[in-house]
Amino acid sequence: MTLPKALQGWRLPLIGSPLFIISRPELVLAQCKAGIVGCFPALNAREKDGESLDAWLTYINEELDRHNQENPDRPAAPYAINQIVHKSNARLDRDIEICVKHKVPIWVTSLGARVEVNEAAHSCGGVVLHDVINNRFAKKAIEKGADGLVAVAAGAGGHAGAQSPLALIQEIRAWFDGPLFLSGAIARGDSILAAMAMGADGGYAGTLFIATEECAAVPDYKQMVADHGAEDIIYTNLFTGVHGNYLKPSIAKAGMNPAELEISDPSKMNFAEDREKPKSWKEVWGAGQGLGAIEKVVPTAEVVDRLEREFIAARERLSGQLKSY
Repeated sequence: MTLPKALQGWRLPLIGSPLFIISRPELVLAQCKAGIVGCFPALNAREKDGESLDAWLTYINEELDRHNQENPDRPAAPYAINQIVHKSNARLDRDIEICVKHKVPIWVTSLGARVEVNEAAHSCGGVVLHDVINNRFAKKAIEKGADGLVAVAAGAGGHAGAQSPLALIQEIRAWFDGPLFLSGAIARGDSILAAMAMGADGGYAGTLFIATEECAAVPDYKQMVADHGAEDIIYTNLFTGVHGNYLKPSIAKAGMNPAELEISDPSKMNFAEDREKPKSWKEVWGAGQGLGAIEKVVPTAEVVDRLEREFIAARERLSGQLKSY
């Protein structure tokens, strides 16, 4: 299947995944200007803090238009908005209206697939990618009108699945030939190429951009990502009700034993505007297993430059290897 226009022509086939709370316009713009898709959850514009989704989208559109006028030979990639489609998100309908008004080009939906959300995106020319952790959810998402999928495999940061990327991509590609991006330890250009070799159209990476200057994470969070590796990640549903990957050192710092975490009740998952974490959880930080590729906090543009070099080198290396077969 030919990819929709919004999903073509990027510098690299990579989407910067939406990071809850810490993805803001500064990071999204840096990613788009560097040539990959930048994305943030609509809920990150916390209205109780005086921030407006409408104002954020106005700013992003104006900045990208300006960049493209000044850089016609290297235009920015489009941006995406993540809609958390969960019953506790009382802002969903209003946020959808705002995204339609601004003609958001790419919509990433999560924690529920709804026909009306997909129809709203299509009404303004948007493309919908729904994130899934297994084949059953993938089929439901496409049945309800999503255009494509983000396969969230084992090792992804934040809410993540438990299946091998090899198994997950294989099962989805057995019946679906539309847009498909892979999430799960995508931290080098080699990983993007590997995702494509498996059958995906590109990668989907979040942890990689936590340790960037433009990310809104606190300095200690950024440094913890840069200082640790895959063995420092734990998979648990305690903090949101949905299984995800978190930094063990942040859990220990919060006074808990990572080896003795309780099992949470998924029905208590809450994305309401007034949601408050228990005090002990406020500095428990999500990250994926790809953090071993991160050495220090750098500008987003530098990360994308590195990914491009690695992608090209991996492609040339693989081409040489394949000549032997």
